[in-house]
Amino acid sequence: MEPAQPADRVPADSTPPDGQPPVTEGGRPPAAAPAGEPAMVEPGPAARVPGAGPVPAGGAEVDGVAETGEVPAPPPRVDAGKSERSPKDMAISLLVLLIPIALLLAFYRGFLGGDQPVTVDSAPAVESARAANAFPVAVPADLGDGWRTVSANFQTVEGGSTLRLGYLTPEGRGAQLVQSSVPAERLLPTELTDQGQPQGQTDLGGRTWQRYTARGNEQALVLLEPTRTIIVVGDARDNELRHLAISLR
Repeated sequence: MEPAQPADRVPADSTPPDGQPPVTEGGRPPAAAPAGEPAMVEPGPAARVPGAGPVPAGGAEVDGVAETGEVPAPPPRVDAGKSERSPKDMAISLLVLLIPIALLLAFYRGFLGGDQPVTVDSAPAVESARAANAFPVAVPADLGDGWRTVSANFQTVEGGSTLRLGYLTPEGRGAQLVQSSVPAERLLPTELTDQGQPQGQTDLGGRTWQRYTARGNEQALVLLEPTRTIIVVGDARDNELRHLAISLR
């Protein structure tokens, strides 16, 4: 015979009959979750935070980075010193650029005459002035080597006509020969500006010229005649201006 069982002992098999809730220790059914609150479910190995992306194979994801047990290698470091050019490299690069420029400049000056002024033929302008017959036209004769004509222009305006011939002297300075039928009181302020002031007389080639100051460092020789006014003006030296005035024929 089996010994008698205590009255309050729970049978070893706690499986409830069909349709009855399970019985826990102490004979009470498990407490139900309060209304409106989800039942506590322990997440399994595959549980994860929503929105964190798929879990990579071989490890769980922490803050969007897969924990695989391996630390990713840092990106290679760029040495800032290697990208900077040294003063020596910059000097070499500049020298490489300057050498072709110097060669081209030497070729332009030595073979193409780049430093030589552009000369013009004054004959057409002189012929136009003579054809207009507005005043007697004088031209330089026997100026000598080194004198070059760089401009020539004849123009008829209200009140008269003017012939202008520009020269470059042997010393590389400028001189201009102006002949005009425009009245002197209008011509001189135009050609010499308001800085033109008389400085006395001088005899050149048997004619009396008036010496004037002009713009800047220029000086002028003025010959006043009834039918024309002749002006020799420029920054050339005084002896060169005199030589031009005496050569007029």
